[in-house]
Amino acid sequence: MSSLREKVLAWIDQDRELLIEFYQRFVRAKSPNPPGDTREAMAVITDFLTREQLQWQECTAQEHLPNVVASFDGQAPGPHLVLNGHVDVFPIGAGEVWERDPWSGDIVDGRLHGRGSADMKGGTTAAIFAYRYLHRLREQLSGKLTLMLVSDEETGGRWGSQYVLETLGDAVKGDCLLSGEPGGVGTIRFGEKGILQFKISIRTRGAHGPYAHLSRSAVRIGGQIMDRLDEVMAFEAKLPPTVAERLQGETARRIIDQTMGEGTSEVISRVSMNVGTFHGGSKINMVPSNCEMEVDIRVPLGVDREAVLDKVRAIVAEFPEASIHDITGGPALFSDPSHPMAEIISANVERQGYPTPLRIPMLAASDCRFWRERNVPAFVYGTSPRNVAAPNESALIEEFLHVVRVHTLSALDYLTAP
Repeated sequence: MSSLREKVLAWIDQDRELLIEFYQRFVRAKSPNPPGDTREAMAVITDFLTREQLQWQECTAQEHLPNVVASFDGQAPGPHLVLNGHVDVFPIGAGEVWERDPWSGDIVDGRLHGRGSADMKGGTTAAIFAYRYLHRLREQLSGKLTLMLVSDEETGGRWGSQYVLETLGDAVKGDCLLSGEPGGVGTIRFGEKGILQFKISIRTRGAHGPYAHLSRSAVRIGGQIMDRLDEVMAFEAKLPPTVAERLQGETARRIIDQTMGEGTSEVISRVSMNVGTFHGGSKINMVPSNCEMEVDIRVPLGVDREAVLDKVRAIVAEFPEASIHDITGGPALFSDPSHPMAEIISANVERQGYPTPLRIPMLAASDCRFWRERNVPAFVYGTSPRNVAAPNESALIEEFLHVVRVHTLSALDYLTAP
């Protein structure tokens, strides 16, 4: 093992309590999005960076959604690696369902509990400390390292990574991106499904409840449209060969299901459809004249997103009272699973005594897509996705520390490669 690698691992071991304390304090800093005010959580980071004398700048469009960027150059020309993490988290939902305070940061039986502990305050902490450690070694590195910490990932990234990339351009685009999203320590994620999100509005005349024969119900029409939208799940994916080969075999299916839940190995190459919100009507004794729904469709690699959208439009067009609007998202994208960074991550995982990670795409979206859209390879390695977006979210402390090691060593290897 090189002296630099030994030095880095020694620093991480010495900082064990500091790492856990920072992670815990970060989770306790509330940052649900929506509503999206992440200033308390970002202050935990900027206070730390300032104390460590690590220069940073803010690149923010919305005051309550701050973004922070830090960069340094090595002593010689080389590749530019970007470490990206988000500080916003999912809302807690029904708080009474949680077994403990969602912002407790409690550590019980080796797990840190709280919203964001898995998605992705552990991965973001890994990025921060990897940057800190490598800054100490900057005179022995080649290329450039950038740390980008953003506040708007959970609602699409418009005011987070997308804004920073559009504003700072090549200064933060890099040659490769490493993310600590919760992909599970048994996998390296090299791609993700496309996103197709939209709203459907339905308007009818409406009537007094006893006179239901005088008007169609907007809510009933909404229900019919919702049922019809299941038809998009019939699209069959023609996976690119480099992706298909990674998903074949019993071992791949077992690891996918263990990491993301039973049945995921089947869903990973299929279109999924979810109606996230559904609102209609004004009063129990009135025929609803209005109905609104928000729909989230995920399109796998090998399925044309525009063809799915055409199908959706055709379904909605069968109902003259309905209209579709606010269409957002983008196509499924992936990076070369054999890219040098994927090889580096895999080797470092194995050196830490973990099994060789399976390289697979994600079901959920991440900010990686903003780099892949710019033809920059992007890879994810993070803790297990335990109850992400659900009550009782938590993460294993030892997995978190493992991710810190893997991210730091992988960044080191990438910036010292001959």
